[in-house]
Amino acid sequence: MTLQELLGIELPLIQAPMAGVQGSALAIAVSNAGGLGSLPCAMLAPEAQRAELETIRAQTARPYNVNFFCHRPPEPDAAREGAWRAALATYYAEYGIDAATIPTGPGRRPFDASAAELLAEFKPPVVSFHFGLPDETLLARVRGWGSKILSSATTVDEARWLEARGVDAIIAQGLEAGGHRGIFLSEDLSTQVGTFALLPQIVRAVKVPVIAAGGIADAAGVRAVLSLGAVAAQVGTAYLLCPEARTSAVHRAALQGEAARHTALTNLYTGRPARGILTRLMREQGPLNAMAPAFPLAAAVVAPLRAQAEAAGSGDFSPLWAGQNTSGCRAVPAAQLTRELVGR
Repeated sequence: MTLQELLGIELPLIQAPMAGVQGSALAIAVSNAGGLGSLPCAMLAPEAQRAELETIRAQTARPYNVNFFCHRPPEPDAAREGAWRAALATYYAEYGIDAATIPTGPGRRPFDASAAELLAEFKPPVVSFHFGLPDETLLARVRGWGSKILSSATTVDEARWLEARGVDAIIAQGLEAGGHRGIFLSEDLSTQVGTFALLPQIVRAVKVPVIAAGGIADAAGVRAVLSLGAVAAQVGTAYLLCPEARTSAVHRAALQGEAARHTALTNLYTGRPARGILTRLMREQGPLNAMAPAFPLAAAVVAPLRAQAEAAGSGDFSPLWAGQNTSGCRAVPAAQLTRELVGR
């Protein structure tokens, strides 16, 4: 079965959910163009999530995807957070920020019973997950609506784990991909490989359809992953300059300059490895730093620095998420980009 038949879409293309840089507008544009638009919900409060879903339902009759994180909230570690705030003290002083006024908080919520209760009103055609899957009770609720279930795998073991739990399709996320790594069975980053190494291994290992993600920026890239057995491509970074995206001014500028040639995995912004353009914070503290609070608690510690710097036109403390291949980023309507990615 093709992904188009499975999900009811026209084109073998999924717009990657990108929390923090997009809302319903991008998802609607991609779905109306024949791809599968995606709404990231990890950073949305319930009322914002409801508003975005109502907008999608009002503006497209095509299938769409709603995406959630499945992390387990960590226990706060006051000593670790205190050490990290101390490491950032010179930056706080530079911007006149009183560290004592910085609130703590997760910033990103996992899929839970309350999220399922809200989602049940909309019964989205597709629900995707990152960092594994929710517990079986929640998963059964999603299946009960008739929603198709997708999740990301960064290794063959993760793909087999997902297949054993009944997902409808697996997203093979290569190391080139921007944003958070979907790794969930371990924290060993040496297991993370590129898309063209990972994809054929997962295709051979599972029987469910496999979607390729990571480093795909144009029609040639889409054709290449389809030739390796993927049923579709998932593309995120290429959409960041589209007018429908909410990408910040400093992020857009970085994507269009020399900075975009230098990306790295970092845990400084959220506490979990994610690929983004190198920033001052990443260079000076090291992209991966053991002092950073556990995911997602690190986000609150950097947030005031980000706000102050961005107000001054700087992305020094911003999570400039991007994949290794930014060559497909263009300021064109998302519908046009969607069609071009599949050679239409």
